[in-house]
Amino acid sequence: MSKTVPYRRSRFQKFLRLLWRQRALILLCVIPVALVILFQYVPMYGVLIAFKKFKASKGVWGSPWLDPWYKNYLEFFNNVNCSKIITQTLKVGVFSLIFTYPMPIILALMLNEVKNKAFKRTVQSISYLPHFISVVVICSMLNTFGSLDGLFNNIREFFGMTRVNMNAGSSYFMPMYIGSAIWQGMGWGSIIYLSALANVDTSLYDVANIDGANRFQKIQHVALPAILPTTTVVLILNAGNILTQDYTKILLMMNATNKTDLNVISTYVYEMGIQQGRFNYATAVNLLVSVISLILVVGTNTIVRKIDPEQGLW
Repeated sequence: MSKTVPYRRSRFQKFLRLLWRQRALILLCVIPVALVILFQYVPMYGVLIAFKKFKASKGVWGSPWLDPWYKNYLEFFNNVNCSKIITQTLKVGVFSLIFTYPMPIILALMLNEVKNKAFKRTVQSISYLPHFISVVVICSMLNTFGSLDGLFNNIREFFGMTRVNMNAGSSYFMPMYIGSAIWQGMGWGSIIYLSALANVDTSLYDVANIDGANRFQKIQHVALPAILPTTTVVLILNAGNILTQDYTKILLMMNATNKTDLNVISTYVYEMGIQQGRFNYATAVNLLVSVISLILVVGTNTIVRKIDPEQGLW
């Protein structure tokens, strides 16, 4: 026992000395960490209303507990529209991940092969611009272009197809939603991959040229391995967003003809919480989504680490 106490003290003293040596960095982190704790962690006690019969007059702590505590979840899963809402949520999330995830990578690889710097910068600037357009403006454009006399129908007529109202029903929702997401996020998302490609040792390309590699072989054996860690991290983070779509865009694309078909968990939570004032019920559903999203992130990271132990977010 006498040997253990000095050992622990020595470790604690080393830790204190390390803190003192890094005091400048610690002081720089104090305010950001305090803000994160204040605005991200302190409000988390509010999730308790998911298990309470919340009354604003009594507050979170004063409101009575539900009996049973999982009553809100029973109500959600017993809802006649529950399976439809979950199916639509998974459909939108999975298709969005499949089509929007690889597009910034493809754009970055293509721009990396462009030798004309002026043309490259022009394409980069044009591809970045949609990211700064408000979602309200994007949906207004989609509603206008999808109307009977809109741009999309003019293109259809040019190719000999009949005009249809793309805003009516849900038949054209997925192409318009995913297409606009690709257009809006592809250029902005490529920035991180272009940064990774900029750090590739140019001697690797010289060696590939000596070996007679063509452009596709250089992309396969030089560029892709260089951005693999970045693509892996982005994939893990995007996996957690499968159940949390851009509900603002979906709400703005809804109308009387497609509301029941476009309803996802996020829009359902908005309807229950904001429109109907059932804050405890909406919190319960959203808490379930958060837990599942965390499981998806951890599961994706585990799968990636099984495939390649050197990759992964942690």
